[in-house]
Amino acid sequence: MIDTSVLVSAAIRDRLPEQVLLWCVAQPGLDWLVTAEILEEYVEVMKRPKFGLESATIAWWVELIGYRTRIITPQVEIAFPRDRKDAKFLICAVSGGADVLITGDGDFKEARTLIRASIVNVRQFAQCYMSDLARKGSGSTDLST
Repeated sequence: MIDTSVLVSAAIRDRLPEQVLLWCVAQPGLDWLVTAEILEEYVEVMKRPKFGLESATIAWWVELIGYRTRIITPQVEIAFPRDRKDAKFLICAVSGGADVLITGDGDFKEARTLIRASIVNVRQFAQCYMSDLARKGSGSTDLST
């Protein structure tokens, strides 16, 4: 899974979040899991004027997301009082059987007991998973948003 904060960070600047997302979409064994609600949030947040993203940049990311994500239908309900807006990511992780949730949102620390997926930040993912997944070469890891 890839949280909206990570996607926006990737779209805004050419740094580690972008490297991680582009690496993930280049791996044939990785599924970037989303729900329709998460896709809507991605687009809505990227279009916020405060981020100053050009329409061409938004269009590029939307096309990439459309091409490389697997839309799943939520199968469970999860209450996450810490931040109700984040519950959709936990629902997607459980419904899709995600292995990893990449986030920059500290609220997810409280969700570790609610989902099976590892909750990591961008740097942790890069250090722990990118080289490990590259060595394995096959298999499937699900990234839920």
